[in-house]
Amino acid sequence: SLSINSLNTNMFISGSCDTTVRLWDLRIASRAVRTYHGHEGDINSVKFFPDGQRFGTGSDDGTCRLFDMRTGHQLQVYNREPDRNDNELPIVTSVAFSISGRLLFAGYSNGDCYVWDTLLAEMVLNLGTLQNSHEGRISCLGLSSDGSALCTGSWDKNLKIWAFSGHRKIV
Repeated sequence: SLSINSLNTNMFISGSCDTTVRLWDLRIASRAVRTYHGHEGDINSVKFFPDGQRFGTGSDDGTCRLFDMRTGHQLQVYNREPDRNDNELPIVTSVAFSISGRLLFAGYSNGDCYVWDTLLAEMVLNLGTLQNSHEGRISCLGLSSDGSALCTGSWDKNLKIWAFSGHRKIV
C-alpha cells in the first residue's frame, strides 16, 4: 500500500508484507528515509493523517496503528475484540481518516467497518452492524472531499455510501 503526503508530495509511505512501513523522499534515491515497526502481520493499508505529520496503518494482525513521522514513535494502537464465533481477529484491509483526523475508518475482512476515535482509541461505531451493511470483505474505503460521506467497497460486489450529516446536494 502507498500513501502520498498531500502537504509534501516528495514524501510517501509504503506498507509491506515484511510488517514495516517505510517513509520515502523522492529527493533521496534508492533508500527509505525511515522504517517504522510495530505490526505483527502484513501491512495492507497506509494513509497519511490530514496534518501530513502522522500516518495510520492497517494490518493482518487485526490492528490499526497511528505513527508520528517526525519522531518515529507509535502513538496509538486500535484493537478490536475477536469475533464471538471464533477467536480469530479479522484483518484490517483498508484505512482512511476524517478531514479533522479525529476519526479513523477501518475496513475489515469480515465486512465490518469500524469508526475509531483517534484520540481515545475507542470504537465509536461499527458500520457492519447497521442495516444494509456489507456481506463480504471490505476491500477499499474513500472519503468525499468535503468529509460528509464515506464510500466502502466490498467483495460482495457492492459500493455503499455512508452519509454522516447535513444535506446532500445532487448535481
